[in-house]
Amino acid sequence: LALYQDFDVCEYNNMDHRTDLNGTDRLIVRRGQPFSISLYLRSGTYQPGLSSLECVAETGPQPSEQYGTRASFGLSANIDTSRWSAAVTSPPGDMVALSICSAPDAPIGRYTMTLGRSGRIEFILLFNPWCPGDSVYMDNQQSLAEYVLSQDGIIFQGSHGHPIPTPWNFGQFESGILDICLRVLDMNPRCLNNPGKDCSGRRNPIYVSRVLSAMVNCNDDRGVLLGKWTDGYEGGVSPMFWRGSVEILRNWSTQACQPVRYGQCWVFAAVACSISRALGIPCRVVTNYLSAHDTNSNLVIETYIDENGDLIRSREMIWNYHCWVESWMTRPDLKPDFNGWQASDPTPQEKSEGVYCCGPVPVRAIKEGELTFKYDAPFVFAEVNADVTSFMKKKDGSISKVTYTTTVGQKISTKSVGSDAREDITHLYKYPEGSDEEREAFRKANHQNKLLQQQQNQGLHVAIKVTSDMKKGCDFDVYAVVTNNTQSEKKCRLVFGSCAVSYNGFLGGNCGFKDLLNVELSPGGERRVPLRLNYSKYGGLITEDNLIRLAVLLLDYSTKETILTVRNIVLENPEIKVRILGEPKENRKLAAEITLQNPLPEPLENCCFSIEGANLTGGCVISEKLGSPVGPGEDAKVKIYFTPTHFGLRKLVVDFDSNKLCHVKGYRNVIIGK
Repeated sequence: LALYQDFDVCEYNNMDHRTDLNGTDRLIVRRGQPFSISLYLRSGTYQPGLSSLECVAETGPQPSEQYGTRASFGLSANIDTSRWSAAVTSPPGDMVALSICSAPDAPIGRYTMTLGRSGRIEFILLFNPWCPGDSVYMDNQQSLAEYVLSQDGIIFQGSHGHPIPTPWNFGQFESGILDICLRVLDMNPRCLNNPGKDCSGRRNPIYVSRVLSAMVNCNDDRGVLLGKWTDGYEGGVSPMFWRGSVEILRNWSTQACQPVRYGQCWVFAAVACSISRALGIPCRVVTNYLSAHDTNSNLVIETYIDENGDLIRSREMIWNYHCWVESWMTRPDLKPDFNGWQASDPTPQEKSEGVYCCGPVPVRAIKEGELTFKYDAPFVFAEVNADVTSFMKKKDGSISKVTYTTTVGQKISTKSVGSDAREDITHLYKYPEGSDEEREAFRKANHQNKLLQQQQNQGLHVAIKVTSDMKKGCDFDVYAVVTNNTQSEKKCRLVFGSCAVSYNGFLGGNCGFKDLLNVELSPGGERRVPLRLNYSKYGGLITEDNLIRLAVLLLDYSTKETILTVRNIVLENPEIKVRILGEPKENRKLAAEITLQNPLPEPLENCCFSIEGANLTGGCVISEKLGSPVGPGEDAKVKIYFTPTHFGLRKLVVDFDSNKLCHVKGYRNVIIGK
């Protein structure tokens, strides 16, 4: 048969396959689900049982049936969704309606299909979490709407005592993003070394997730982002600058795959989430508060302090928080019961199989202490379970152990399905503290320190208490509270220090300090010691993370025991208020009136508001600068115009930047009508 194709089928198929937000100018389909094309015969008519048609589908530069990157099949009476198949769905005539289905385990990517001698179509094939035969199948429609189709979300930052929701524009369906995501796969070293084998591996979401974990950072390859945590951001922008993934991915693609400068953990995780969703893998960003970085896999973080309680820098640290991603898939390579959410971490921390990547590892394996499971279970287990041992290095060179109680892995958080609320998923990673199941997990993981841990010291107890009004620009008090639980009087030395700190534990300048040489405590007594934190001192020291580390060091003169208590506090930025002017409708110009009140006792200069949002701002960032400084207590206010392109609930992400108040984030959910 001589054939040619009617190309008016892209819109119908893309909508049916939930890929229409990528555009309807080309065919983008999901595996294991039929799609339809119409063929017009140049001569003759189609006769059931007599006419034949050979179909050949190929992907990658070296298609082969051995690698599964080439499939050859003919017409069947009916579509078989378990393999490549084709069936005619129209009556005899010179027009043939053809239904074609890919195998549910076919490699994803760009395909060329030849039909007979002269028919040829091109399409992109994606993972299909709506297909029960696909290894990324998820059987909850609300979860699919959140973890595959939603183009915006919330990433949690701040501290475990005060989680702060930060909006993010994933933008996986914005113009050109899918092509860039496929280019990320094509630029990975495994593809460059053996493209046939790599394209074959793309049938497997485990393989694809591991490739993405390596390719979102650029430490071993031509990856997307360069990480930077110290010494300023010359030659690039602060990681706090980014409001979404779209600009990052486009910059990487237009700059000949040179890494975008700069990223930190939430940026790496968010970009990995965007790419995963674009390819059809259900994915979410997760935040782990008080996250351990264990470099030698002994499940113990050794920290050192000086005699003022200040941290001495080492490779092993407790990060205030750390973000990674979870992707949904089956794990046929492991024993049953470890399907579902798999953790992978694109932030370059330690090498895995010689490459800076981490995961995917079943979240259930972390909970059960199954540290032999692929991939990188010991590192992720330590992030949420490591023990912390502290030592004091004295001026005379001697080292002594310090009593320090902290729980690594707190308030593990992600955005809730269908709302902006925080969902606490700690229970997916850990059994309740002190439970028999927790001890069994530690036994499996050979976590001896946790198993041998003594009861908390019942003698002297130190806590740090704070007030609720810790806003950037204000002066406020924090308190060291010392309780004597013994039957005897106690004399102690109390050192109460504060310093700026970055979210990953780098210490900055001193924000306030107090050293009391003679603190007396009666049996059962309590002493409350205030420390004043003044904006005039901390304002020029804190980073964009707005974090201050509080540390109390208590020396019991009678027992020589030293007790350390640490708490990181986050200062609140002012609220950004967004008012939408006009009725939000598709393809109708709207205005956002955006206001921020200056909370600082000094003027804000070089003020700029920026907005972006999936299907709201045309895939671009729209910025508006203020012409004059904004005095203390005054409002910075702008009006920014944008034109929504698709109906539905959308998130308008707002960023405010100035000389003294950097990259304050806000958002407004907007319902766009038809």
